[in-house]
Amino acid sequence: MHPVPRVGFVSLGCPKALVDSERILTSLRAEGYEISPSYQEADLVVVNTCGFIDDAVHESLESIGEALEENGRVIVTGCLGAQPERILERHPKVLAITGPHAYEDVLNRVHEHLPKPVDPFVDLVPQQGIKLTPRHYAYLKISEGCDHRCSFCIIPSMRGDLVSRPITHVLNEGVRLLNAGVRELLVISQDTSAYGADVRYRAETWGSREIRTKFIDLARELGQLARDRDAWVRLHYVYPYPHVDEVIPLMADGIVLPYLDIPFQHGSPRILKLMKRPAHAENTLARVKAWRQALPNLAIRSTFIVGFPGETEEDFELLLDWLEQAELDRVGCFKYSPVAGAAANSLPDPVPESLKEERLARFMTVAARISARRLARRIGSRERVLVDSLEGKGRGRVAIARSFADAPEIDGTVRIKGAGVAALVPGSFCEVEITAADTYDLTAKCIVVS
Repeated sequence: MHPVPRVGFVSLGCPKALVDSERILTSLRAEGYEISPSYQEADLVVVNTCGFIDDAVHESLESIGEALEENGRVIVTGCLGAQPERILERHPKVLAITGPHAYEDVLNRVHEHLPKPVDPFVDLVPQQGIKLTPRHYAYLKISEGCDHRCSFCIIPSMRGDLVSRPITHVLNEGVRLLNAGVRELLVISQDTSAYGADVRYRAETWGSREIRTKFIDLARELGQLARDRDAWVRLHYVYPYPHVDEVIPLMADGIVLPYLDIPFQHGSPRILKLMKRPAHAENTLARVKAWRQALPNLAIRSTFIVGFPGETEEDFELLLDWLEQAELDRVGCFKYSPVAGAAANSLPDPVPESLKEERLARFMTVAARISARRLARRIGSRERVLVDSLEGKGRGRVAIARSFADAPEIDGTVRIKGAGVAALVPGSFCEVEITAADTYDLTAKCIVVS
């Protein structure tokens, strides 16, 4: 045991789980614990798991096993923690298991197995808390849980129904992050566009004003805060409800980035109905076209599932046709895989694995062609980009940046070459001219550093 107790941490899963990890780490650090960079130097290890799909469950169980082998003292939390029997069947020697966003339970289990220091120093914690992202961008989670009951998903059973954070709490956190030097806020939740529905869009006093707990109000307020501090706001996990139309003028005015991350999942009305997707009855293609007419440079990213039970060749062709017409900028696609506890498992007519593979390849071929076509249109344009990192030395130095159309880790990049790169640092903005494009990424030259 070290004089100051040390906790190791493994964070798995989506950005929402990453925010949970940051919150737990911030609390541990505030209590005086040190955070260990390795298993060997830790007195105890916390593993924040994911349990959404089988691959994520497998990764979580493997990570728990590795932590047990390397350290021996492991507490498990996160989404897979909602199924403790699966963990204990494979790893009966874990010290404790807690469920998703069970912050106090995790801390109590740590206290139980590794008593906290007598005299913690709160000033060890930066004002914005402990962050696992680079200093210049941060995820801002606005709610927990989800009210939808999509047939392929078990998130509500793991994380519960929608619980919106008070808008004053979200805005105060946004201010702290921006004041700490964050240049991009990435707004996340299970359903960002449903924000405030659970509290009937209750108004709260912030400063001298009343602000509703509502998607459009939150986007406006965060956007104004960011613009005043020369920063970006990017919206993730937005469902295509009619009221999302209201955010397009904010994007046109530069208050939030012209970027929407919308999980469309499919283009066939029949499959969407089987999936029990919210807004499946809405004419999403017409809505996308209307958005693009109002805001031609709007970037839209989405994820899709192929091989869902009952998906016919006709359904799949409808999906490809929908994709061609929508011309989405960034697309991810997954083969359907059964998730323990999901209602879709009981649907008839499963799609053979070989056919899933074939459809995935066909889908990505179409998506790649659309991406290359849309990126090529931007050659010669001037855009403002945010630098993430630098590669190489001397004249071969290259800055890796992102444009308004690129979220970190999931979208493309802008590679800046030539004069001016030497003045760039991670977190700096740069005006560039796009000089080349490939299937997913852009190349540019620096015009102005800001």
